[in-house]
Amino acid sequence: MDRPGETTHFGFRDVPLGDKQTLVNDVFHSVASRYDLMNDLMSGGLHRVWKDIMVTTLNPPKGQRPFALLDVAGGTGDISFRAARAAGPGFRATVCDINPDMLAVGRQRAQAQHLDDRVSFVEGNAEELAFPDRSFDAYTIAFGIRNVPRIDAALREAFRVLRPGGRFLCLEFSTVEMPGLDRLYELFSFKVIPPLGRMVTGDAESYQYLVESIRKFPRPGAFAEMIGTAGFSRVNWQIMSGGIVALHSGWRL
Repeated sequence: MDRPGETTHFGFRDVPLGDKQTLVNDVFHSVASRYDLMNDLMSGGLHRVWKDIMVTTLNPPKGQRPFALLDVAGGTGDISFRAARAAGPGFRATVCDINPDMLAVGRQRAQAQHLDDRVSFVEGNAEELAFPDRSFDAYTIAFGIRNVPRIDAALREAFRVLRPGGRFLCLEFSTVEMPGLDRLYELFSFKVIPPLGRMVTGDAESYQYLVESIRKFPRPGAFAEMIGTAGFSRVNWQIMSGGIVALHSGWRL
């Protein structure tokens, strides 16, 4: 329950905690149909490499052994589709996303790729997952956790739904600290991405929020502490592309 006067960040703005989810929903409603195209344009296609590394790290089993993945905030299905193609016939993925527009795109893509028998889509909130305790072998979230109003609540839910021995993987934008690259990245983020969003989706404000939200997200060490506080063990992270993104990992032991 929200405490009166409690606020959180929506980009660089402070907003009432209870309002952030509605604002985030509006962002993804606006950009859903062009979301993957914009990812390619914003990252120069690098988001595909980062996601491939995430799935390689996940290393889903190749054989008949049942393996259940929960992919949170994964509406368009990118991570689940990659994992399904890398895994054996015992693999099943559940994509859980709070935004029905993103889920609709994901369902269409699953059918087009003939993966709808292995990847299912469920509308749900990362802070209050409607799944039983200890029901998944792995939990992934890619470029989604910074949009969750209560990140600590989402991490606790991730721990709850994982079986002992289950793995948590989070791919998220991080902090560029490489001299020279940091200034170029800042210039590209604030001067190029919002106008590009206006040109491709007709919406610059949503992409202004997205680049601001990256700047407000905790640095890798601080986020790793949050993962550990939620109960996870052997927490670590891997920096990629000069700090543009980080892949965090933890285990429920």
